[in-house]
This record gives sequence, C-alpha cells and structure tokens, in this order.
Amino acid sequence: MKQVKPLQLFHKLVKTTQNERGRLMGLDVGDKYVGLALSDFDNKIASPFSVLVRKKTNVKLMASDFKSLISKYSLKGFVIGLPFDRHLVSSDAVQMKVFIDNLRRTNMLEDVEYTFWNECFTSKNVELLLKPLNLKHPVHSKTMLDKFAAVGILQGYLDYVNRKAKVITPE
Repeated sequence: MKQVKPLQLFHKLVKTTQNERGRLMGLDVGDKYVGLALSDFDNKIASPFSVLVRKKTNVKLMASDFKSLISKYSLKGFVIGLPFDRHLVSSDAVQMKVFIDNLRRTNMLEDVEYTFWNECFTSKNVELLLKPLNLKHPVHSKTMLDKFAAVGILQGYLDYVNRKAKVITPE
C-alpha cells in the first residue's frame, strides 16, 4: 500500500482511458466495523456499499477481503477517513494508522494507493440523518451509520477533487 496526496490519486484516474478507469472506495474504519462506499466509474458519485467486520486478530483475512473487492469492482484506490485535529492527535487517528500499517505488513495490497480524507463530523451528521428512522436493532443502526459515514468521506473527497481538477478533454 502506498499513501499518495489526495489530488495525486485522482489525477492518475483521470489520465487513464475510459475503459481503464477504475473506481474509488471510501473507508470509515471503526473498532468493530469498516464501512465501505463505492464511487461510480466517473468518480463523481459515492454510494453506500457494505460493511466489513474488522478482524483485528486476522488482518490477512481482511486484506484478502480487500484484494477480492479490488478485483471484482475495478478499484484503483482507497479514500480513508481520518479525523484531523490541528491541536492534538486523537486515539481514532492513531487507531487508523495502526490499521493501515497492519494491512501494509501483509504485503497483499502492494499495488493499492490510498489517501486520507478528513472525516470530522461524518458519523455525527449521519447519526442525525438516521435518527428519524428509529432503527431498532443496534447492529443495523451501527452498520448503516458506518456505510453512510464512508459515503460522506468519499463524496466529500470526490466533490473536492472534481472541483480542483482541471481536465482538458479533446474536442
């Protein structure tokens, strides 16, 4: 796994032909679950995808899950939510970096590029949106929250890079 700057990840996608262009996956990593969101092939719209149970004891199994998702859905990179705080390092940020380091050490995702994106308030915003739904089962509520937090992370990234990208299309 290789960390790249946010615009660098997007520019590599834009430089490919339409047939080669892949998708991005947004990750909201928590203690128990990893919420996943998937972009469309134009990398403009994020959609909720799934939730993986976080396997702290068997990171190779989780890396294997990601490897099959990469192949099956033509993924070209990950956008990983990271809580940014200018004044202190949060335990969530440390946990995220440990998660990435553990995945990297498996050597199963060598060709995967990833970038971090600010996830501040994504879960809180989703909580406010889901509250009126009165989801009774706590697992349904939590997995729904994680999926849509991943959407918030990925959509925020896509909106930013699509605004910043100056793509010259041949006429």
